[in-house]
Amino acid sequence: MKRRQFLKGAGVAAAGSVAVSALATPALAQGKRQWRMVTSWPKNLPGPGVAAQSLADRITALSGGRIEVKLYAAGEIVPGRGVFDAVSEGTADLYHSVPAYWGSKSKGFLLFGSQPFGLTADEQFGWMAHGGGQALYDEMYARFNLKPFLCGNSGPQWAGWFRKEINSVDDLKGLRFRTTGLASEMASKLGMSVQAMGGRAMFQALQTGTLDAGEFIGPWTDSALGYYQIAKHYYWPGVGEPSSAEECAVNASAYADLPDDLKQTVSMACESLYNPVWTEYTTNHAKALKMLVAEKGVLVKRLPEDVIIAMGNAAGEVIADLKANDDELVQRITQSYLAYRAAMREYKGYADNGQMNARGLDYNYGG
Repeated sequence: MKRRQFLKGAGVAAAGSVAVSALATPALAQGKRQWRMVTSWPKNLPGPGVAAQSLADRITALSGGRIEVKLYAAGEIVPGRGVFDAVSEGTADLYHSVPAYWGSKSKGFLLFGSQPFGLTADEQFGWMAHGGGQALYDEMYARFNLKPFLCGNSGPQWAGWFRKEINSVDDLKGLRFRTTGLASEMASKLGMSVQAMGGRAMFQALQTGTLDAGEFIGPWTDSALGYYQIAKHYYWPGVGEPSSAEECAVNASAYADLPDDLKQTVSMACESLYNPVWTEYTTNHAKALKMLVAEKGVLVKRLPEDVIIAMGNAAGEVIADLKANDDELVQRITQSYLAYRAAMREYKGYADNGQMNARGLDYNYGG
């Protein structure tokens, strides 16, 4: 999809928003439920917008039409950052977004989506499914009348788009930078002026000069949003978000009202999309990166090692703050995350890292 076409279709039309008064309890006709999904994304935004529509379609299909899910893009019912409250309060039935957006409600939310120098996409799912993460996830969201599920992952994100080169830690100080979640706290500790905004707003801020740099997701989504037109320096690795999980949260009352088979349907729809969404991102990121370099003149650059180390130390301070949080649940979430990360760090040094290092050696493979 061309960026100009996408931005035209992604516009927020307040006048066309559906009135909340028209959004009463889900309609039931002959055992069918009509659910409203609100999202944090423009409709069909490559990456998260596509994934949100896939989830709506999959719940509808797997339920045999007993749950009909209609998707509303950011701004059609509520703003992108308003989806949490809309579903919590029952204005909508479920949302598609990322945990990184809910830190103002509790720091405990942030670890379920991404962590600086934290878990990869497969590790994030492993923590939830096999390391005790899901029980803590449920406990935190239950405070807000929500039942949460992971339903995708964008994989390793990038350090971001920069107008100027980054040669040292000093170059970060005072830099006006868009990021979100725990990565924003890491950036703040390095003296960056962090600003939270959506993907389209980031383009506009880079264009007007109110931002010096920013990160959103990765080459596939970022190319659709056109950041390369303004900031040509594209830095890696995105240590602020080694992966970023996408989530679906259902109004707890609506979920409790489901018969057991439909509860399982919603759960399986989310779980079954995690790997397809993640691998679609990875595949399209790889294609988009080649295009950005070959056709758009993007300069792909690695962050200097001293900058990465400084970011690691700042990330350590962020995690220490979470361990000392006044909320006992946040402390338990942090300890569970750290224990799982430690186990994976040791094992993957032999497994994944060993394989990738071997692939990087200089030998003839396939001519």
